[in-house]
Amino acid sequence: MMASCARRPCRPRLPERRLSWRVVGILLVAPVLLLSLNSDACGEPPKFETMKLKGKPKKYYEVGEKIYYECLPGRITVFPVMAYCEQNHSWFPLQEACMKKECDRLALQHGEVVAPNKTFSFDHEAHFYCDEGYYLVGQQVIVCNLRGNDVYWSDNPPQCKKIYCQPPAKINNGKYSNSHRTIFEYNELITYSCNPSQGSDEFSLVGDSKLICVGNNKWSSDPPQCKVVRCEHPVLVNGRLVSGVRETYSYQAVVLFECLPGFYLNGSNPVFCGGRNTWEPEMPTCIKGFKPTHPTKPPVSKYPGYPEPNESALFEELEELDAGIIAVIILTIFVGLAVLCTCLYRCLQRKKG
Repeated sequence: MMASCARRPCRPRLPERRLSWRVVGILLVAPVLLLSLNSDACGEPPKFETMKLKGKPKKYYEVGEKIYYECLPGRITVFPVMAYCEQNHSWFPLQEACMKKECDRLALQHGEVVAPNKTFSFDHEAHFYCDEGYYLVGQQVIVCNLRGNDVYWSDNPPQCKKIYCQPPAKINNGKYSNSHRTIFEYNELITYSCNPSQGSDEFSLVGDSKLICVGNNKWSSDPPQCKVVRCEHPVLVNGRLVSGVRETYSYQAVVLFECLPGFYLNGSNPVFCGGRNTWEPEMPTCIKGFKPTHPTKPPVSKYPGYPEPNESALFEELEELDAGIIAVIILTIFVGLAVLCTCLYRCLQRKKG
């Protein structure tokens, strides 16, 4: 028996599995140990819009460990930006500490500089306005720009210069006051007048007689004209003059018309003799018949809030009716209602009986 057993090949022993279970145990315990170690530390530092962390960030920081920030380009701070890890594992302080850089402060003599956004930091504008009597030379709006870490204005600031006017144009047959002057100041006034005429008709001053210096070399209006103005005798077919009748009609002569019986006046009344030797506005006309009580109205049905076309026509027809006809219609309606009520009452009495 022993010999036969010795000849039989023996199966090799398998290695013990204790080592594999130890590895599994270590892997399970390691995260717990790491968590316990990191429970007394702060995580990654916070991020800000106006500043960044100096150096490379770490995943964990010990309690009391300090970190430093620096401002982003175009921003500035008045003190070093620092935070540290507190006992409660949070960072302190946590706030933005960098401000936008501002361009140089601007001043405008005889004017005002306005910041629409209440600041002259980069990407913001500066607006310039001159005092009365001065005008602006240069750009009215400039912008504070950013280049790298520096700020600068997009253009040179403007200037306010005093307003002056050159002498106005001379006119034929007339003159203006202070014509000996070579320069006029802001808001200064001159007056034009016409010379005496050598003929039978006097010169009329057509246009504004008074001009004011309102801007740099800019007068309030064009110079007037001195010329003879005469309009033709006004003739109204089927009408007559009732006011302003005279032998000759010069500049700004006013006339008033009326139509003969059986005609009505259509157009402007009165009219006057204008600077182009014509009646202004256009002469009226006398039309045969009776004047309409209501003028023709433009279509308004397409506008919100107005009645429909059929409703508008109905309202207009009612407006054109005579007061007596309207009274008859109202009385007829009341009589009809009374008859209807009487019939209904009799029918109800018969049913009860």
